[in-house]
Amino acid sequence: MLDLVEILTRPLGEMPDPLAIPTCRRGVGDAPPRANVRPPGSKSLTNRLLLLAALADGDSVVRHPLLAADDAERMLAAIGHLGAGVDRNGDLVRVRGVGGEWKTPSGGATVNLHNAGTATRFLAAAALCSPEPVTIDGNERMRQRPIGELADLLGTLGAGVEFLGTPGCPPVRITRPRGGPTTDVVRVPTTRSSQFISALLLVAPFLPRGLTLLLEGDVTSASYVRMTVGLLERLGATVRTSEGMRVVRVLPGLEPFDIEVEPDASGATYFWAAGALLPGASVGVRGLSEAALQGDSGFPSLLARMGAGVSRHDDVLAVSGPPQLSPVLADMADMPDAAMTLAACAAFARGTSILRGVRTLRDKECDRIAALESELGKLGVVVEANVHGDPDVLTVTPPEGGVDCSPDAGPVEFETFDDHRMAMSLALIGLRRPGVSIRDPGCVAKTYPSYFADLATLY
Repeated sequence: MLDLVEILTRPLGEMPDPLAIPTCRRGVGDAPPRANVRPPGSKSLTNRLLLLAALADGDSVVRHPLLAADDAERMLAAIGHLGAGVDRNGDLVRVRGVGGEWKTPSGGATVNLHNAGTATRFLAAAALCSPEPVTIDGNERMRQRPIGELADLLGTLGAGVEFLGTPGCPPVRITRPRGGPTTDVVRVPTTRSSQFISALLLVAPFLPRGLTLLLEGDVTSASYVRMTVGLLERLGATVRTSEGMRVVRVLPGLEPFDIEVEPDASGATYFWAAGALLPGASVGVRGLSEAALQGDSGFPSLLARMGAGVSRHDDVLAVSGPPQLSPVLADMADMPDAAMTLAACAAFARGTSILRGVRTLRDKECDRIAALESELGKLGVVVEANVHGDPDVLTVTPPEGGVDCSPDAGPVEFETFDDHRMAMSLALIGLRRPGVSIRDPGCVAKTYPSYFADLATLY
């Protein structure tokens, strides 16, 4: 056990592949696990803040952002390539903005964002602030991820959009219209990703007339749109919304700012889930207030419906595990990144759980629905998608008698599909079931490089 825990605290590049996850079994008379963690800064907020700082006029300070993670590194490199000044000092990043106009070289610029979906969508819209064409590219998986709906919205604003490979996917060259956007009102139908909406809202303060979005149909992952609106308001931008947020108007202008980034609520879900999975345990997350902007901060309420205990003491929100988890009917539309975390918990419930709002999982770092089907299936857990023909619903049904957690349970090796959230969710299985190992543990570097070191605090 001690050797395995020591391995969890090694740098990611020194970890074995596959990585064995030690169970959190306690001896007779031993107390259940007690731990508090503070995840790194929110990826969602970090990328929004870095882009806004880069486009503002003057020096902005972002405190405790997500650093040393691939997604943030890609955004930092991209805004630097487009002319923003970036100065990193410990847990602080100072950004000198370009005043709403990228310093793009003559002939244009290309930014390769690897598999950073958030940065890809945000910088595609931010091409509206470039006097020269900007080409957005990524790795093989990113070249399969759809961006056509955002391209259509940019086209509505008069931008020239040219797909250089598969239509509707990166690489894509974007050229802003001469004289700026041809309209300041855009109708937005239901989109496959809320990031297309957030991307337009983030660039709106730097457009000559601002921007009004008319949101029609169902708003995908609406909590992330509310996060973007709330962040803009917190930074002093002028934002006007209708009741129900069907109309969002952002006026021109945003001053430089100094702000602290909330801990990543998506990263927090793994530790709240760990508390729920381990009977008698108590696992808390520090630093997420009741006024947190992130939708995933509501994840403990789902665990409470499964029978877990939830308590708040000062700045720590803790979850404690019941003797047996109950199945849950949950709408994940406002926290889609937590769907895999909840599925890991549902694998140990007594009965079938139903998860709604999951259709966006097909278009993430991997097809996360297919990944859950294949990997939880190795435990005898049945994941059924497209329930009654509805692509927005999946069910999780543990095997009769539950997942085998006996000392004699055979080895299970989980594929992670180069997807950080699959790796972190599937690692939770190993807290309860012996013999679990995960492939490519280093993929957690995308958003949570210290994940396994934090996980080791449970032992």
